[in-house]
Amino acid sequence: MDTLSNLKAFIAVADAGSFSEVARRQQVAPSVITKRIAQLEWRIRAPLFLRSTRRLSLTDVGERYLPQVRALVRQLDDTLAGMAQASGELEGHIRIKVPTTLGTLCLSDVLQRFMQEQPRVSMDIVLADRTVNPLQEGFDMAIGALPELYGQVRDFNLAPIGRRLCAAPSYLARRGRPERVTDLVDHDCLVFMTSGSFWEFDTPAGTQAVEVRPKLQTNDGAALCQACIEGLGIGMISDYLAAPALARGELIELMPEIRFPDLWLKALVPLKRLDVPRIRALLDWLTLQLAQSPLPVWAVGSR
Repeated sequence: MDTLSNLKAFIAVADAGSFSEVARRQQVAPSVITKRIAQLEWRIRAPLFLRSTRRLSLTDVGERYLPQVRALVRQLDDTLAGMAQASGELEGHIRIKVPTTLGTLCLSDVLQRFMQEQPRVSMDIVLADRTVNPLQEGFDMAIGALPELYGQVRDFNLAPIGRRLCAAPSYLARRGRPERVTDLVDHDCLVFMTSGSFWEFDTPAGTQAVEVRPKLQTNDGAALCQACIEGLGIGMISDYLAAPALARGELIELMPEIRFPDLWLKALVPLKRLDVPRIRALLDWLTLQLAQSPLPVWAVGSR
């Protein structure tokens, strides 16, 4: 019985919530994953998952020991990676969280090129549009744009994210065009859920703030941009999503003389992971790749 493979299968199924999804990702038959979990459950004499036709969830035992198993597998990976450094190559596994839209449009490509450069490094890429404490949730790195700070975690600036106030021509024809920040209170606004409905602007007269009325709230940037294109309201859209739509005439920028304060795309890394060579190499890679232009489309229609 390959205990390490079984433990890794347990982690993968717990993260994915599906035997078949793990099998698909690992390009093996679902029976292989099922067998690995069954062997592990036989070894510990306890079930790890509650199985039903509709859902898969961890048992109390699985929930209690998942963090320890994750730490154990990570420690073994680190040990093997350290031994492999004698060959001059990086080796081991990295678990990273990235925002969903950015992950799809840009970061997945950047991360895949890193793995091509480092063929002995494997990676779990978890897409999530929420704040994550990488230390508590077992990530080697968490990438995000919200100004969150956590103990024993260091953040690194990767790239600025500009934002623009936009609306579709159809919305402006129906509701009129706001000329001042205070006009926004009379408009339907599309709100990125984690940023909230309290919008601040840098104007020639100084900082101004307004609490808008959400017509729609979502935690997905692409969905927000599409709703704006469809004419549902006025949105605060990130440059990398707004620029192509502006170039195509699907959106119009409003009050271009004002700016939202820039957000920064950051990498959050637990302090105890900073000295791991593959984690440091990935951080350096992301910093280099995103230093000039985080996304090629950001240059489209830029000021």
